[in-house]
Amino acid sequence: MLLLAVDTSGKNGSLALARVMPGPSESEIRVLEVVPLAGGAFSAQLVPQIAALLEKHGHSKRDLGAFAVASGPGSFTGLRVGLAAIKALAEALRRPIVAISLLEAVACSGAARGRVLAALDAGRGDVYVGDYELDSQVLMHSERLLSREAFIAEAKGTDATGKAVVTPDAGLAETVRAAGIQVERIEYPNGGVIAQLGWEHLQRGQTVRPEELEANYIRHSDAEIFSKPKP
Repeated sequence: MLLLAVDTSGKNGSLALARVMPGPSESEIRVLEVVPLAGGAFSAQLVPQIAALLEKHGHSKRDLGAFAVASGPGSFTGLRVGLAAIKALAEALRRPIVAISLLEAVACSGAARGRVLAALDAGRGDVYVGDYELDSQVLMHSERLLSREAFIAEAKGTDATGKAVVTPDAGLAETVRAAGIQVERIEYPNGGVIAQLGWEHLQRGQTVRPEELEANYIRHSDAEIFSKPKP
């Protein structure tokens, strides 16, 4: 089975093609290729790049057995492009979709297991924070938007209780270290990581139908914020 993974959540994105292979005890997934996508042009690049990637490996879209997509948090515009493309493909081909939180991808990309605090710079002095338990499966305790001050306060408590802090953002990692907190800085998760996690979710039956696929923004858009009536 072939699995296509897409991530358009950040300034830059990527897509990955992976094949499920039979293993000694259970099936395993092997990422065939990860293709970077330049930010700012996802809508123009994504569909042609998917077609080119499949053709390069001798396949057509009808050979795809499932889709995995980064559902956020991240860029509002970027996420909409990726989700719309996957919705259209999955609906046309009648294939399952797995939605992967980028915070889960960050948590699982680190070396730490047990209780992990995944963090992403959300801009405007805020931090996207995911609190996860990583064992044989992934358990999400919460995903929230915190101010940097609130995040540092929580991370200090996390450090004292043995939780690990993981982030791909250099500036955020430096801020955490400056506060005397241990932090693991990782590479930013790409489509290959989304594919791996997508396969794990797929095996557990954690899929969504195209009409159920929604972005995990965590933060409200400016339109939502500024359209609210003032008290």
